[in-house]
Amino acid sequence: MPRTALIGGFVALFISAVLIQPDLSSQAQAPARTPEFLRQRAEDFRQRSKAAEKTGLAEPFKGITANGAVEKGLFSIRSTGVSTEPVRKAADAFLAALTPPQRTATVFAVDDVEWRKWMNQDFYVRQGVSFLEMTPAQRDVAIALMQAALSARGLKQTRDIMRLNHTLGELNDNDFDRYGEWRYHMTVMGKPSATEPWGWQLDGHHAIINYFVLGDQVVMSPVFAGSEPVTAHAGTFKGTSVLQDEQNRGVALVNALDDAQRKKAILKVSKTGNENLTEAFKDNVVLDYVGLRASDMTEPQRKQLLDLVALYVNNMDDGHARVKMDEVRRFLDRAWFAWIGTTDPDGVFYYRVHSPVILIEFDHQVPANLKQYAKDPNAPNHEHIHTVVRTPNGNDYGKDLLRLHYLQHPHGTAPAALR
Repeated sequence: MPRTALIGGFVALFISAVLIQPDLSSQAQAPARTPEFLRQRAEDFRQRSKAAEKTGLAEPFKGITANGAVEKGLFSIRSTGVSTEPVRKAADAFLAALTPPQRTATVFAVDDVEWRKWMNQDFYVRQGVSFLEMTPAQRDVAIALMQAALSARGLKQTRDIMRLNHTLGELNDNDFDRYGEWRYHMTVMGKPSATEPWGWQLDGHHAIINYFVLGDQVVMSPVFAGSEPVTAHAGTFKGTSVLQDEQNRGVALVNALDDAQRKKAILKVSKTGNENLTEAFKDNVVLDYVGLRASDMTEPQRKQLLDLVALYVNNMDDGHARVKMDEVRRFLDRAWFAWIGTTDPDGVFYYRVHSPVILIEFDHQVPANLKQYAKDPNAPNHEHIHTVVRTPNGNDYGKDLLRLHYLQHPHGTAPAALR
């Protein structure tokens, strides 16, 4: 599709809400993507990536806490009764399909700091094997690994985010050196095993999944899901849309509260910037419980809260999602719901659900890669959404389970588990 047609189709549908009609005759032209330009941009991205890692990994892993101290005894090594064999077999098939150099680049130790090296921004230089480097057959087995670990909904959301990254490339003068459906990397931590700890990671623009396995236990966090745009109104993947239920059910919950409850839940009514606190390299954030406590909600409201949490948890395979939701329910009285922004469905807002065992953030973001089409390039809008799911108190990346495993079965590398 010609660039002018794509831009016109995309912008026309948002002229009243988010975007403005560009004047293509006077719009500043993107720099020519000459080999020298691409080389300089790649070097800039490498330097920015190194700087982010230096700052983000300066502290050893501790985990997200409410007061700076990890709450002990929340997680334990146990049987869930839900098999992880399909994921292990899919991981073995994926590794077997790679060439020796690809496999070398993809496999890390189970306690490697590589777990923490992810970023939702597009510029980040990632490790592992890229889908771009894979043959069609290798892509199929990589997606099969995701399919084994995720629910049908979770796989669709992840693939749709990848597709919308292609749409973003189309909207930026077909800049597929920077954006694209296959600019995502896979890594495997440890050796896939029925008894020993291992896991895998998907890392790319707006889509990050960390999936830790120990026996039949799974920890799927941190998970980042977002997009800009969130809907493709033209182009190759026209009709693709993500994160609309998360948006709409969030605003439905805040509007189900009475005035006194809203007064507690709403931290501020003005939202002029980005609010997410636990994105890339924010593993040790201290974040107190604030807002409205679930114990102060009615039963119908508590059900709405659980249904909202389930939207995020149910991206896991169905069995392990049930296990996680049981955990969420056990700590429901200690869950808090907080809100920033308007409660108008057409407005912009942020919300979070926070308990000792789960942290969810949803945020309408300021334009980043589509500023050129925004009515206000400095104001959040509905076409750029970020969500994060975390396991507080030291169990992101399954690290608390890994710590407990090392205590039971010393490997001589226990300190590395907390890197």
